[in-house]
Amino acid sequence: MIISINGPAGSGKSTIAKMLAKKLGWPRYYIGGLRREKAKGRGLTLAEYNKLGETDPSTDLEVDEYQKKLGETKDNFIIEGRTSWHFIPHSLKIYLDVDEKIGAERVFSELQEKNQRNEDNDLDSVAKVMASHHRRIKSDNLRYKKYFNINIYNLKNYDFVLNTSKINKNEVFKKVISYVEKQLQS
Repeated sequence: MIISINGPAGSGKSTIAKMLAKKLGWPRYYIGGLRREKAKGRGLTLAEYNKLGETDPSTDLEVDEYQKKLGETKDNFIIEGRTSWHFIPHSLKIYLDVDEKIGAERVFSELQEKNQRNEDNDLDSVAKVMASHHRRIKSDNLRYKKYFNINIYNLKNYDFVLNTSKINKNEVFKKVISYVEKQLQS
């Protein structure tokens, strides 16, 4: 089984993907990390790389081909990425949702803990993180519609949807692993 995980920033995708990978003993692939590496290789932030992708499809296509190949050649792994469900259609598709302000608060808190700047400059308030998220969503929507004619935020694309706004990571994990284990048994 392949499990793809998507959702907006701050929804808990990475946390839950890591927890699932550990519990199941499966590898985890993080497409956002791969995109960040590609951006860094070009001397760009992720925000700049996404903006470039609005006119240069290669920024998306290279990681999307990688995802496709993984889905065709490997099994029993977790993949976390915005388009993973689309490029690995036989995956178990999980979407973790979150209220945009709560998601921004979570990201801001994590940035403060790690003393990071993230992929946008000057994210020194929740409002600025939320504005950065809005720019990212706009860019994602533009690129994914233009290149693949998909809407990554359409919940009908997913097998399991969970709003994480009012529950902690352990409760989220408990609900997700319960669903996954049922699917593994069937």
